[in-house]
Amino acid sequence: MEKLFFFLYSSIVAVAYSAALPFLLLFALQRKYRISIPARFFLWKNTPLKNDGVWFHSCSFGEALAIKPFVSQLPQDQLRMTTTTQTGFEVVKRYTGQSRFLPFEPLLFGWLKPQKVLVVMEAEFWYLLFTLAKIRGAKTLLINARMSDRSFPSYYKMRWFYRHIFRSIDEVYAQTEKDKERLELLGAKNITVTGNIKLAKLSKPTKKLKKPSGLIVCGASTHGGEEQLILDAYMKLKAEQKDARLILVPRHPERFDKVADLIAVTAKAHRLVWHRYSANESLESDIILIDRLGELVNIYAVTDVVVLGGAFEPVGGHNAAEAAQFGCKIISGPHYFNQKDIFGAIEGIVVAEASNLSRRLLQHGLLKPTVIKQRSDISPILKSIEDVL
Repeated sequence: MEKLFFFLYSSIVAVAYSAALPFLLLFALQRKYRISIPARFFLWKNTPLKNDGVWFHSCSFGEALAIKPFVSQLPQDQLRMTTTTQTGFEVVKRYTGQSRFLPFEPLLFGWLKPQKVLVVMEAEFWYLLFTLAKIRGAKTLLINARMSDRSFPSYYKMRWFYRHIFRSIDEVYAQTEKDKERLELLGAKNITVTGNIKLAKLSKPTKKLKKPSGLIVCGASTHGGEEQLILDAYMKLKAEQKDARLILVPRHPERFDKVADLIAVTAKAHRLVWHRYSANESLESDIILIDRLGELVNIYAVTDVVVLGGAFEPVGGHNAAEAAQFGCKIISGPHYFNQKDIFGAIEGIVVAEASNLSRRLLQHGLLKPTVIKQRSDISPILKSIEDVL
């Protein structure tokens, strides 16, 4: 039965890949995908990883950062990294020269080499990735596994499919007990609850910034629709508190120019001074756009109030612990469904509807500094990896 499923699945994704080729060529012309699509779907400048290493696969920028505690405790020459996004690749290539974009599944047959361990972050459920890695001798781990209230019903309807995936996963490390229960219903075995590894070792500042005078508000990891919301709330605050400054940090670099245009319009209408951080590393303007990756933790260290994006729009939220480690006051939106365990581990986060953001920001004096109440334990994962080295 499993061999039949393997054959059918491989055939279906191969046909889907062939049919999608013309569209992929068009997408590859877009700036956002100019590197990732040729690498993932055409293996352009994407040579296989060296054999017999510890292979980590993480999708996004945040997930790639979260594996840093493992990177620092494992032999450098054993590290292998893959990702599926450009922002994720910018992080993992700092860990090792053995970093690649993960090819689309049908291409894994000729690309994937035997490894000692495959470690996959969160919800990257690629059937051929796990199955081929297992067939070729790797111990397979799914770490920081989660199953949100929002996504679980869809996964459960397809539980027959996920059972095939979990047959090739040796160990699962879940974020919470609820995640463990839901993953078991999908067919997962050997599950250990370790907490969210994003709380294990938080990113630290890479440089010390001089804190400017006045109240510093940071609109962090923002998505489309959130920047204007934060700008409007800031203008109401600015009318009451003249020394308030706003630092905006969009989540995705391809949106930097669009956000710059929004800021320019607002600044002109209200006669404010603004600048792009890439042109001037000062924080002395009324509004500063951080248009460079890797600066957010540095900004948190000098911030008073963080308006955390990704939750005023139905994105799922972002890691609040990076700001909470500095005791920042944090306001976030109600759509933090992918970050419930992290939010639950932090005391003092204020959750506000978009329509209520201005009022909560004006009341910043009543907000409490945030405190991280609990951490996570990655030692069982490290032991599992080290057992096969």
